[in-house]
Amino acid sequence: MTQGFFSRIWHFIWDEDSAWSWIVNVILAFLVIKFILYPALGFLLGTSVPIVAVVSGSMEHTGNLGAYWANPICCDQTCAHKEIPRDYYNRINITEQDFRHFDFANGFNKGDIMILANIKNVEKGEVIVYLTNRPDPIIHRVINITSEKDNTVFKTKGDNNCESGDFEQQIPSRNVLGKAVWRIPFLGWVKILAVELLGLIWRQ
Repeated sequence: MTQGFFSRIWHFIWDEDSAWSWIVNVILAFLVIKFILYPALGFLLGTSVPIVAVVSGSMEHTGNLGAYWANPICCDQTCAHKEIPRDYYNRINITEQDFRHFDFANGFNKGDIMILANIKNVEKGEVIVYLTNRPDPIIHRVINITSEKDNTVFKTKGDNNCESGDFEQQIPSRNVLGKAVWRIPFLGWVKILAVELLGLIWRQ
């Protein structure tokens, strides 16, 4: 009897071509990813948040690094001015040659997925994800590192932002979720569109 019951369940999940079977498969996939694969990946990479979707254009570049370095940028159309990256980074002693050796030197785009690892040995130029008083975590590049009372403090900037924001001047290491080590293009749009769709439904 028990064997027959499980055989029917197995057939319903894997073989039956119905809307209910499809719904159950989606739910099972979500549960497996959230409660098995996601924690396992986090354990391997040493962070509680191993995957994030990029939800803004603050790290986007237009063209190659040479074009980015020499042309005015600002992802926020309300900026009072646009900054040339070459001028900004020269003021803080980061050269174009330095930047070429940074991780993700050509930036990344809204809708990308970033894989994170633990924050041991974070260096200037690496990209970190951290919490602020904003709703979503921030993913920006480290442009300065200091130590205060045995605590590492980071300053960051979005590559496509004309300047470093007030909220990212002093980020304590305890607020950092991880550093970006790998990029998967476009896959984050699944989350972005799903959240936007739910928002539209909620506002109805």
